[in-house]
Amino acid sequence: MKRIMLVCLILLGGSGVLWAAGTKKKKPLPHEFGSVTISNYSQQAGMPPVLFDHWLHRKNYTCRVCHVDIGFGMTANSTKIRAADNGKGYFCGACHNGSTTFRKVKIFESCAATYTRDDYKRCVKCHAVEKDPAREEAFYRFLEKMPRETFGNGINWEKAEEGGSLKLVDNVDGVSFKKSSMKVEGNFALKSKVEGMPDIIFSHAKHTVWNGCELCHPDIFVGIKKGATKYTMIELFNGQYCGVCHDKVAFPQTDCKRCHAKPVGG
Repeated sequence: MKRIMLVCLILLGGSGVLWAAGTKKKKPLPHEFGSVTISNYSQQAGMPPVLFDHWLHRKNYTCRVCHVDIGFGMTANSTKIRAADNGKGYFCGACHNGSTTFRKVKIFESCAATYTRDDYKRCVKCHAVEKDPAREEAFYRFLEKMPRETFGNGINWEKAEEGGSLKLVDNVDGVSFKKSSMKVEGNFALKSKVEGMPDIIFSHAKHTVWNGCELCHPDIFVGIKKGATKYTMIELFNGQYCGVCHDKVAFPQTDCKRCHAKPVGG
């Protein structure tokens, strides 16, 4: 156990070197973890940037339905969302159109060609002028009901889904299409390159619940054969491969034991 802790400290120290080289960021508070500022065109239109809370959408929908069916990019501001696109039913407008309902509750319309002072109250639900205490309070009320973990936003999303605390929706009417079911591959081990560090146990089942197959393959992991994609921890901490999601929305990679789970010599 002492050896494992030492290896974890070395990895954390290595990530600190990377951060010191120019990628270091302030550790977000639980309610901030996974939040994305979208500012492609808002300020040009005289509006504040959009503050997107992943947790608010993740508690209801899979990642796949937004990033595959609807087409949001996997990095902040890569999708180039415009109000006109939303108004035509693309991107946010696929759901936020004033007519779609979620569990019998109508979802508010996201954008309009013109807006009045009264409409502006709706605009600031997304275009955040400043920190909103009500949004923070909503997160912590939700957190109280969820299984906990130490890192990220403090929610163990995997246990929440497995235990039935979350009922994920994996389709959007008028956007998603019926897909043929695919066999979910079994778990497999990836050999650790650091002596004394447990091997990685990768679970396809846990990932496909949220991502399907097509979110990871082929854009993030080119091959589908074990070991076909070569990567290093430095690349992961730089936001590649596993790092596309982990550290940003999924649990941080500094939670070593979540992945390095196979006992040494086991």
